[in-house]
Amino acid sequence: MDTAHRRPTHADTPPTRPPGFLRRCMNVPIGIQSIVAVGLGALIGSLAPAAGEQMKILGDVFLNLVQVVVLPLVFPLIVLGIARMESVKKVGRIAGKAILYFELVTTVILLIAVGLAKVTGIGKGAPVHGADAKDLHGLSQGIDFHELVLHAVPKNIFAAFGEGNLLGAIVFALLVGIAMAAIGEKSEPFAAVLESVAAVMFKVVGYVIRIAPLGVLGFISYDVAHYGFGNLRSLLGFIAVVYAGLAIVIGALFPLIAAIYRIRYVELLKTIAGLAGIAFVTRSSESVLAPLMGKLEEFGVSRSTTSFVVPLGYSFNTDGSVLYQAAALVFLANAYGADTSLPALLLMVGVLVILSKGMAGVASASIVVLIAAGNSIGLPAEGIALLLGVDFIVDMARTGVNVVGNSLAATVVDSSEKRRAAKRGSGETSHTPAEPKTPSLHKEPAQ
Repeated sequence: MDTAHRRPTHADTPPTRPPGFLRRCMNVPIGIQSIVAVGLGALIGSLAPAAGEQMKILGDVFLNLVQVVVLPLVFPLIVLGIARMESVKKVGRIAGKAILYFELVTTVILLIAVGLAKVTGIGKGAPVHGADAKDLHGLSQGIDFHELVLHAVPKNIFAAFGEGNLLGAIVFALLVGIAMAAIGEKSEPFAAVLESVAAVMFKVVGYVIRIAPLGVLGFISYDVAHYGFGNLRSLLGFIAVVYAGLAIVIGALFPLIAAIYRIRYVELLKTIAGLAGIAFVTRSSESVLAPLMGKLEEFGVSRSTTSFVVPLGYSFNTDGSVLYQAAALVFLANAYGADTSLPALLLMVGVLVILSKGMAGVASASIVVLIAAGNSIGLPAEGIALLLGVDFIVDMARTGVNVVGNSLAATVVDSSEKRRAAKRGSGETSHTPAEPKTPSLHKEPAQ
């Protein structure tokens, strides 16, 4: 009896079996999975365009899953971050620092882009007369500042959540956080609920990020199949200038800013590299908003700063996008023989400084701003239509830079707050009240 009983337990050795192929694939770092998905998607889009276009549904499903969780996560994080700040004055100070940083950095980036495009002379001789303005159908509505203000102050917060109105959610969360800070201990039950919601949403984000390579596969397959590479030859100079400008921003401007504030820039890049890569291939910075905040907390940025500055930056700090827009306007001005004197170029910069604020972090959203800016300085829409053929190529790079720029902005503002606390010689560290409760909330997406 004993031997009969031992035999099956001894022979039962599944734990020693090598893991299956699917499990081994799941254990591969998500960055490697995404690179493989890019190659496979390019292959499918080139060899089987019909199948490639149909695979766009994978990317759409991934983005829908991301967008479904963005507001339910961002809202409690912002509310808790504001509620835990020592005073309303600190909220205003951080907001002021963030807005000032956004304005200064984007203006410098615009000047870099305009100068680079002017020196290289991109756009001269470009085949703009062959562009089809029908490609702009549905995009030429421009920017309505009246609507932008109403989006920031929605009359129905539930409708705003349903529409994915990030700016409206930020404003409402700001009011709720200030109110919680004002009533003090009475808000603790509500704060506990928000903590629980944030923990659950972080867990959901962890699940969603695991399927990011499938979204990458769908987007790349569709982009290659739908756009092809027909316009590449005539627009290679434009693509090269945009990528060169973005390289200058990533490799020179951002390190300079980091050095001024004594930020470990290379380490910051290593921390967010995987998420910037996902934003690169999906062409949507919103796809990494939630896990990005968790990564920044791991880097040492306080939750109160991260949960406020990063979402705000998605509307007001699109570094990569404004560089693209400036280069595109100079390209079109050269192509049509328009005025490119210094006053005209400075006018372009001024127009873009105004119009680029409030741009959403979704794929090709900067085309809308570009159309509005082009109309304001007299450039026809047909030329902008020509750029749509290569928009997906430059859109990937500018979206990745947007993620890096917002990460640096949050780190700079947090560093400034810590310096202020140190100078005052007080025991306040600007983020310690939030830290003890938070480790479990961001470990999952960081994986």
